Amino acid sequence: MEYYKLVAVTGLPGLFELVSSKKDGAIVRSLIDKTTKFASTRIHQFSHIESIEIYTTGDNVNLVEVFQAMEKDASELPDAKDEKAVKAYFEKVYGEIDFDRVYNSDMKKIVKWFDILKKNDIEIKLSEPENEEGDEQEADEAVAEVTPATKKAASKANSSEDTDTAEPATKKAPAKKKAAAKKQAE
Repeated sequence: MEYYKLVAVTGLPGLFELVSSKKDGAIVRSLIDKTTKFASTRIHQFSHIESIEIYTTGDNVNLVEVFQAMEKDASELPDAKDEKAVKAYFEKVYGEIDFDRVYNSDMKKIVKWFDILKKNDIEIKLSEPENEEGDEQEADEAVAEVTPATKKAASKANSSEDTDTAEPATKKAPAKKKAAAKKQAE
């Protein structure tokens, strides 16, 4: 199981593996009891754990950084029910947290989630970001491939004396341009 597949679902305790998504919800598997269920978007909201950020006194940090700091600290996790112990733990482990904006309930949830991740032996790391420059280059190459074909079809149409053959060549060229434009939009 990969960290990037994990979601938090409002109204349901713990963390879930996103098994499949549908138009009206998602099929999720609990990391606590391994049950699989359908969670409707009409009732629940989903947050990819990978996208959650924590307020700090400087810039916001991804939850992964807090988890990694917790992992480096070899001390025992505090009891999630003891607010003072949880706050003292985070002051020790990750003191940059903005305690005015990060509530005790949030810190308790982080402790519970970290415990769940450790019990399921999930490696805590962000997924590799997709290479956006590579995607742009591929789209540019696709346009370059379509452009010579379009020019070739247009030159054949202009050199041909038969108007019936020229008409289909010009009709095909805009379709190729639209497909290239669609690839660029993606």
